[in-house]
Amino acid sequence: MVGLKPPEVPPTAAVKFVSAGTAGCIADLCTFPLDTAKVRLQIQGEVRIPRTISSVEYRGVLGTLSTMVRMEGPRSLYSGLAAGLQRQMSFASIRIGLYDSVKQLYTPKGAENTGLAARLLAGCTTGAVAVACAQPTDVVKVRFQASGALPDSPRRYSGTVHAYRTIAREEGIRGLWRGTLPNIARNAIINCGELVTYDLLKDALLRARLMEDNVPCHFVAAFGAGFCATVVASPVDVVKTRYMNSSPGQYRNALSCLLALVMQDGLAGLYKGFVPSFLRLGSWNVVMFVSFEQLQRAAVLARPA
Repeated sequence: MVGLKPPEVPPTAAVKFVSAGTAGCIADLCTFPLDTAKVRLQIQGEVRIPRTISSVEYRGVLGTLSTMVRMEGPRSLYSGLAAGLQRQMSFASIRIGLYDSVKQLYTPKGAENTGLAARLLAGCTTGAVAVACAQPTDVVKVRFQASGALPDSPRRYSGTVHAYRTIAREEGIRGLWRGTLPNIARNAIINCGELVTYDLLKDALLRARLMEDNVPCHFVAAFGAGFCATVVASPVDVVKTRYMNSSPGQYRNALSCLLALVMQDGLAGLYKGFVPSFLRLGSWNVVMFVSFEQLQRAAVLARPA
C-alpha cells in the first residue's frame, strides 16, 4: 500500500491550507498523550511562586503516562485536546499549508530550483505568522496539560471557553499571548528544522531515484524532519512551556525564565523531556506529513475535471 499517486494538476493554496489543518488535527489525536507527557517533564522541578510542598515526580515517558493514568485517570492524557485541535486548525493551516506559496514568493523569477535561503525564509515567515494568530490556543493547551502536575492545587479551568475568559479577565489580553516571543523563536526554528528538512529530504530522495513519491518516501522524510526539529527546538520549547504555564510575577520575561532554568538545572535543563519531545514530534511529523500528502491528493482527485 503506497497511497494515492501524485496528481498531474498540483493542489491549490486553499487545498493545501485545509489539508494542513486537518492533517495537524489527525496527528494531534494520535500523539497528544506524548505531548502531555513532554509538558509534565518540562515543568517538573520548577521553582514556583508561591512554593508548594507536594508534587508529583515523573520518570521517563512511560512512567509519566502511567503516573498520570493512575493518579488522574485516562482522560488526563487528553487534557487540553480541544484547545490543541483549535490550535492545529489555525496554526498548522498557516505554517504548513501556506509554506509552498510563501516559498515561491521568495524564489527569484526564472530560477529552476528553490534555494535553501528561500526555504528558510518561508519557514520562518509562516511559523511567525501562525504563532501570532494561534498563540491563545497554545497558552490554553499548555495550561490544561500542566494542570495535574500539582495534585493539591485546585483545577484552574472548567473548560476551554472558561479558560480563555478567565485568562483574559485575570491576566488581560496580554495573558492570552503570554510567551509569544519564545514561541515565535521556537516555531521559526521548528519550521526550518521540520518543513525545510522534509522538503530537502523528499527532493533528495526523488532526485536520486531512491524512492518514489509515495507513503514510504513521505515516512522517511518526515521522520528525519522530526528528529532535526526536536534537536534544534528543544531548548526554546522548554522555556516556552515553563513561561506559558507560569503564574503572574513568577518570571519578568522569557529571558528571566531561561536564566532561572539554567541556574537551577544547568544546560541539561534545556533538554528536559527530550525523549517524549522526539517521540511526539517524530511521530507527529510522520502522521501529519503522510496525512497531508494523501489529503491533498484526495482533494485534487475529487475535484471535477
